[in-house]
Amino acid sequence: MASSSDSWMKEYNEAVKLADDISGMISERSSFPASGPETQRHVSAIRRKITILGTRLDSLQSELSTLPGKQHITAKEMNRRKDMIANLKSKVSQMSSTLTSHSGNRDSLLGPEISKADAMGRTGGLDNYGLVGLQRQVMKEQDEGLDRLEETVVSTKHIALAVNEELTLHTRLIDDLDEHVDVTDSRLRRVQKNLAALNKRTKGGCSCMCMLLAVLGIVGLVAVIFLLIKYL
Repeated sequence: MASSSDSWMKEYNEAVKLADDISGMISERSSFPASGPETQRHVSAIRRKITILGTRLDSLQSELSTLPGKQHITAKEMNRRKDMIANLKSKVSQMSSTLTSHSGNRDSLLGPEISKADAMGRTGGLDNYGLVGLQRQVMKEQDEGLDRLEETVVSTKHIALAVNEELTLHTRLIDDLDEHVDVTDSRLRRVQKNLAALNKRTKGGCSCMCMLLAVLGIVGLVAVIFLLIKYL
């Protein structure tokens, strides 16, 4: 089981909270008008959070593969966490499908295409004033379609900004990791240098002791020879 210090589980729980938040926002979608700036802002916020959640789940899945090397974890626990990620990804996919079905297809965005035969039928039997009125109506429909297209572009922009925000965060984390690695490498080099100097001093001390013992031995040998010559 996961301990309170398990950072992977903490990140997963945050992802679950985000998924619940998205689910609630999708449920609130039915209380908004079919179209309009407020509705589009709400839908854009949902899409942005879905994108962020997808990125977090990919990150959790990547971290899960390296988790056994960082902490003790059983195979059963690994399989359980894999299932947790798969279930949450499935939930995200369902929420995306639900949002797409609410947003509508191309016909609800720009309106159905008008065939050439339909256009001829609409202009048949109209005088100049009627043609001018029809032209104004067509221009109005086109303007409404362009407004809906603009809302979609704005929504796509928000999603791109959310992705860019996540990428910026990941880049900053990688930069911080590189900095910590450089600091650790510098400290390791200093320790190795200090060990080399200590080893050198230790070898020098042994050499001096050997020389001192040799001198003392020679002096003792000379003294013995001197005494032998004196008393023999």
